[in-house]
Amino acid sequence: MSKKITDLEPKEVWNIFHEITQIPRPSEHEEKIRDYVEQFGKNLGLETLRDEAGNLVIRKPATPGMENRKGVILQGHLDMVPQKNSDKVHDFESDPIETIVDGDWVKANGTTLGADNGIGISSVLAILASDTLVHGPIEGLFTATEETGMDGANGLEAGILQGEILINLDSEDEGELYVGCAGGEDVNIKFSYKEKKTPRGYTGVKLGVTGLKGGHSGIDISLGRGNANKVFFRILGEAACKLGVRLSSISGGNLRNAIPREAFGVLAVKNTQIQEFLNLVDEVAGTIKNELAVTEPELTVSLEPVEKPEFVINKKVQNKLTKAIIACPNGVIRMSDSMPGLVETSTNLAIVKSDENKKTVRVACLMRSSVDSAKAELGTRLYSVFTLAGASVKFSGSYPGWKPNLDSPILKTMQEVYSQKFSKVPEIKAIHAGLECAILGGKYPHWDMISLGPTIRHPHSPDERVNVPTVQKFWDYLLETLKNIPVKE
Repeated sequence: MSKKITDLEPKEVWNIFHEITQIPRPSEHEEKIRDYVEQFGKNLGLETLRDEAGNLVIRKPATPGMENRKGVILQGHLDMVPQKNSDKVHDFESDPIETIVDGDWVKANGTTLGADNGIGISSVLAILASDTLVHGPIEGLFTATEETGMDGANGLEAGILQGEILINLDSEDEGELYVGCAGGEDVNIKFSYKEKKTPRGYTGVKLGVTGLKGGHSGIDISLGRGNANKVFFRILGEAACKLGVRLSSISGGNLRNAIPREAFGVLAVKNTQIQEFLNLVDEVAGTIKNELAVTEPELTVSLEPVEKPEFVINKKVQNKLTKAIIACPNGVIRMSDSMPGLVETSTNLAIVKSDENKKTVRVACLMRSSVDSAKAELGTRLYSVFTLAGASVKFSGSYPGWKPNLDSPILKTMQEVYSQKFSKVPEIKAIHAGLECAILGGKYPHWDMISLGPTIRHPHSPDERVNVPTVQKFWDYLLETLKNIPVKE
């Protein structure tokens, strides 16, 4: 008999996580999970606040004898990334997540799991609910809409929180303590086009790129995975150059911080060149599959006959769009000189989508860097590529990096606790993904900050999974840390 998620240990965390999986909470649709967490705090009789940005704060007093300890803010975000396989029927705004226990891992059935950051907020709620744990003053901070722009962190009011130590529970490798992260910025690009009536003698064909792994555009960007938008336009570029194939519509990727796994577009191909087109796509797809054989063994390029499109994008814009996408920087730009193995600067060509009503094609990239000047230079490169192609380019949502402080008191405490409890030294790292610590620390510059979490693999993709034994270890470590928080000065 297969194990249920509610049978897993620690039960207090997994039971709450199970409840959370039944509550739809994609980014920007967090009303139900916000109501759940708010009522959770009120049912416990704890002071519970909701701010104008949609963040929640729940305060729990110290247990007897721990009143003199520094106040701790335990922080996670309410939303999850909504990603599913193309053959999965699932509405993230109304349907619960179907969880599967697979040996030492928990995953979802064809969708993202939401362990990012569901395990983190479940752990905070379990601590708030317990009447047996030992700890000083605690504030649970549940931030809104982290995944699509860190809106909650940006909107958090300075002065609403009372603690001195922020423990962020949004990292994804047990045994590692994070003390720094990259900053980021969105690049929003728009091509305007004119519709042209599809010429006579053309046939409609749907080109699909599927089977890619995708993943988190910060954590997984160094793995060399394929980008569905890049693959699609590489094929289109060859087909347009050699056979005059026209583009009617394109839909590739849907989240700025997820490596695009799928891209679909409707093309118009001359009736007399169908076989040549099929041969060319087979040849180019074969070349790309060979290049990505190790990282993307399931890459699939498909062709499907569809009704001839009434209109196509005018040839001049199609040509400029295609060349700009092919030329657009994507992936790792530079590795860190100071921290071996850490990506310094990267960009993700996340979204390419046409809108036939507005006669536009929207392109979205997310840049990340731990060096502000390197991020700015990358922005200049992207601006240059797309403005030369006639597109408009706007930058938005810039957030800073979090500079490591190796003299951090909470870092020292947590190193000692981990070493004593597990007889080994935790790794100290910075992460290329963006953490809310960077923004929150700007509002509360006196905070001593650190980030940790259990082992989660492939967040932001339907392959997301969380390792069960590390959740127990993470939980035990967190509780022991709370017992050993330093006294107030």
